Amino acid sequence: MSITIKDVEHVANLARLELSEQEKEQFAGQLNAILKYAEKLNELETDDVEPTSHVLPVHNVMREDVIRESVSNETALRNAPDDEDGQFKVPAVLE
Repeated sequence: MSITIKDVEHVANLARLELSEQEKEQFAGQLNAILKYAEKLNELETDDVEPTSHVLPVHNVMREDVIRESVSNETALRNAPDDEDGQFKVPAVLE
């Protein structure tokens, strides 16, 4: 399979891009180089290679979900420009 100038024109049309003739030839060449490289990768013998999602043995790096003390309501409102009934008061967004 190879990418033709017509293929590049089709994709450019879908993306609403205007390409010069030089750009069309350049992109066709680059896309064909990518396909050629992908075909080269298909030559590799991978039958004995186990599928992996990561090259390193990375495990869950998230911390434990532990309940802990948080900022009090009074502390959170201490620097608020305006508050009312223990809540931030902001200007109305809708009229």
